[in-house]
Amino acid sequence: MRLKAFGKRALFFSIVMAMQLMTLSGCAFSSNGEGPSMNLFGNKKIVGKDITSEDIKDFYYTKENINFDAFYQRYRFFVEGEKYMFFHETRDRKGRYGPCTEEDTTKSGTIELSEEQWKAFFETISNGTVTARDDSADSGSSGPWMFLYWKGDKSKYQQFSFESNGKEKAFIDLCLSLE
Repeated sequence: MRLKAFGKRALFFSIVMAMQLMTLSGCAFSSNGEGPSMNLFGNKKIVGKDITSEDIKDFYYTKENINFDAFYQRYRFFVEGEKYMFFHETRDRKGRYGPCTEEDTTKSGTIELSEEQWKAFFETISNGTVTARDDSADSGSSGPWMFLYWKGDKSKYQQFSFESNGKEKAFIDLCLSLE
């Protein structure tokens, strides 16, 4: 008799644990019914699938080094009214330590993009992921820090990661061609 009671409790515990693991590992479905919206670390959206080109309001890519030969690099793609725009700023402190200030600016500019240039930008970020912001400064890294502001981000789901190093390189190459 005790064995049966133990068996029922063990079965119940196993079912509860299995349900919790399924939820944490990505088996929960999104509200639009198109598949998993959860992973082990929380909500994740895919650019090109969950976030369209028309959803994008602003994209920031920033990299900085405050050590010797300090530098700061920012690229920004954004929509202003009906226009697609690109902004870049480079700051350098060759032979010196940072952080770089506006006085260290060596290049900057803003241009209007054609639809083809915007599509090329979107291609570089397609299949990248967007997760909840992690504004912690604990890491001390030089970046890059990347944020995608889009319709539906709820002022929370904005931290971007490229699909691959190759896509990030294609993004940098595109930015350099637009400077």
